[in-house]
Amino acid sequence: MNQVNNDNAANSILSNLNIANKNKDEEKSNELGQSAFLELMITQMNNQDPLSPQDNTEFIAQLAQFSSVEGLERLNSNFEDFSGTFQSNQALQASSLVGRQVTVPSETTQLFEGGIVSGAVNLESSASDVQLNVYNEAGSLVSKIPLGAQPEGELAFRWDGQNMEVNGELLDWVGSEEPLPAGDYRFEMLANQNGDREQLETALSANVNSVTLGDDGQLTLNLAGIGAVNIGDVKQFN
Repeated sequence: MNQVNNDNAANSILSNLNIANKNKDEEKSNELGQSAFLELMITQMNNQDPLSPQDNTEFIAQLAQFSSVEGLERLNSNFEDFSGTFQSNQALQASSLVGRQVTVPSETTQLFEGGIVSGAVNLESSASDVQLNVYNEAGSLVSKIPLGAQPEGELAFRWDGQNMEVNGELLDWVGSEEPLPAGDYRFEMLANQNGDREQLETALSANVNSVTLGDDGQLTLNLAGIGAVNIGDVKQFN
């Protein structure tokens, strides 16, 4: 008798879900939602023989799986919303950099009229003779700046096309009577270290012309005299 009740209850639920009345030509779905699953479970419990209750372990395990899947779906949805908001905020903040300068690893940059190029190199050991060569767009050497002996550590410089400042001190050196014109320049820092003449990696300042947000969420800064640079490569926001 108990079995009949269970079958009738199940058929009733299936009827309410319009499963039994579906058109035969329609593709039938084998998926069962959590709500319908709970109804089936409660119906079975209400109609089981109290003297011989059925083992609902499998139902409980499947219910736990439903809860886990729904929790993951909500988590993914919330994460996607958070990710979209974060990218929008990141793009908004990055857009405020347009017109400002950043310092990135590079050998070339652009000198604006009346502007200053700042840069830095890292000396892994003291150097007996450091020299900065500056080349114009045509590749001609336009400035040869002796920096002398320098200690281990960071060497920071500023150049306006005529004068040179190193670690906050203005050098007693003038490249020409008139400042060099605005344009793209390449910087070559050479140093004598451990008996070898080496070229050091330079980081130079550059003006941010625009910001691009990629499909993958990556922000790219378009820098004057350098080109596209990932925002993660910026060493300093000036």
